[in-house]
Amino acid sequence: MRESRLKLGAGYVALGVISLLFIIPFIWLIRSSLMDLSQIFVMPPEWIPHPFHWDNYKRALTSLPFGTYFVNTLVIVASVLIGTVLTSTISAFGFSRIRWKGRDAVFAVLLSSMMLPGAVTLIPSFLGWKELGFYDTYYPLIVPSFFGGGIFNIFLLRQFYMSIPKDFDEAAFVDGAGYFQIYWRIILPLSRSAVIVVALFTFLGTWNDFMGPLIYLKSDSRFTLALGLQMFQGSYSAQWDLLMAASAVVILPCVVIFLLGQRYFLEGITLTGLKG
Repeated sequence: MRESRLKLGAGYVALGVISLLFIIPFIWLIRSSLMDLSQIFVMPPEWIPHPFHWDNYKRALTSLPFGTYFVNTLVIVASVLIGTVLTSTISAFGFSRIRWKGRDAVFAVLLSSMMLPGAVTLIPSFLGWKELGFYDTYYPLIVPSFFGGGIFNIFLLRQFYMSIPKDFDEAAFVDGAGYFQIYWRIILPLSRSAVIVVALFTFLGTWNDFMGPLIYLKSDSRFTLALGLQMFQGSYSAQWDLLMAASAVVILPCVVIFLLGQRYFLEGITLTGLKG
């Protein structure tokens, strides 16, 4: 008993040390955003700003149209969330609850496409969207989410759907329900945790996406927060206090969303691994 407690205690200590190593950069970001430029790199480092320079945030956010960038990012994120959750749940339902000829073969081909690096399809995709006349628009960033919502999301949801007993489907068929009714009234309510995990992944990935907007957007008025932050870094590379303030504002929604959905995130990841 004593040995097991020592092992448990050692595990908690190790996790605490690792967590501290990961959180120190975030703490450094926040304290630097509230300091004067001359205080940031003093040795030994000061961890508590004195005094607090709250005006760093105002100066940083008014130097570039971050309000416009925020609205643009919000439009893209909301559209991608709707498309991803809608189409990935439907696709996963088709691969897990409906029997049709060649289903497993098609799913195997789908999974094999995950092995392709994004750089391989980058140029063909760009040329295709440009030929369609959608360069410098949000269509290349939004439309793909309405065609499956991502292979990984389909795989994740399929694994979860397969862990739900088929008895629910059979009982629904006896009562006269169709596939869509089973999907909407039975599968979706039971898979809330897995859907929230997909939504979290999608939100974080889309909010922090830099490569997509960099490739497809040209007009400053259409830039996202990721591109705006890069522009800010190029213009104010020596203003570390303002750069840290702008960075803190950009990542704040990601931190808040993750903290609010952490319980569902952990629960969904655990449950989706119950059955292969």
